[in-house]
Amino acid sequence: MLFAGKRMVSRLATSAMVLGMFLVPQVAVGQTVFGENVAALVDGVEITETELAFAAEDLANDMRSIPPEEHRAFLISVLIDMKLMANKAREQNLNQSVAYMERLRYLEERALRRAYFTQRVEGGVGEAEVRAAYQELITDQAASPELRARHILVETKEEAQAIVAELEGGRDFAETAQERSTGPSGPSGGDLGFFGRGRMVKEFEDAAFELDVGQISPPVQTQFGWHIIKVEEMRQTPPPPFEQVAGQIQQQLMREQYDVVVNELKDGAVIEIADPAMAAAYGAATGGN
Repeated sequence: MLFAGKRMVSRLATSAMVLGMFLVPQVAVGQTVFGENVAALVDGVEITETELAFAAEDLANDMRSIPPEEHRAFLISVLIDMKLMANKAREQNLNQSVAYMERLRYLEERALRRAYFTQRVEGGVGEAEVRAAYQELITDQAASPELRARHILVETKEEAQAIVAELEGGRDFAETAQERSTGPSGPSGGDLGFFGRGRMVKEFEDAAFELDVGQISPPVQTQFGWHIIKVEEMRQTPPPPFEQVAGQIQQQLMREQYDVVVNELKDGAVIEIADPAMAAAYGAATGGN
């Protein structure tokens, strides 16, 4: 059996070698000289790097579920299939059909819209414009105060008043919160961390921001019960760094630039919609533009 096994392996190896001799001329694509911008050839028709870039843009949603290292192989596979089918469609004169001509017109105008968008919208919002908008933002948005406070939450005003008396007598606030507070921050000594305006219920917030550092409030009632508040620290919130908000600012500026560009174009255009209901809906959606 061992001898027979060796003989079988030998025959397979010989067969593979002979088969390889016949296959080499067909698969040795490395012998083909590709142009600088050419990624592949399909029956002599080029797939260019530019087409790969277009496909990446067009198929961005599809590629979200594909690992990044597999993106290029996926795109080349898609374009090979596309070339094969497109070549066959030309052989059958499908590129002469009315349906093809109408789709081609749509795709051409979509591509032209993209080119114009790149020139007028994206081209009008560079880093200089984003930085200028950032400076305006942080100038207009003055630093807002934040407090770090502790609180003790109890059910009744009488209990709250008794606790205030104990605290004024020198009892430690954090220890008292651990022992007496019914709020979720009780185990951590009533510590609420830093917060700015708009983060707490109004009654609590108004009382907290009236206090000085180290001061203890009288009982404050909210929908949750009765609070005793102590302010531990106060600080001014610094503006966010440019890098953190640059993307958001750029998107906002591009939306504004888009509106300007489109409204300019609409001002000189005659737009007519066949369906009266659709015309009314369009007018309502665009403010009559």
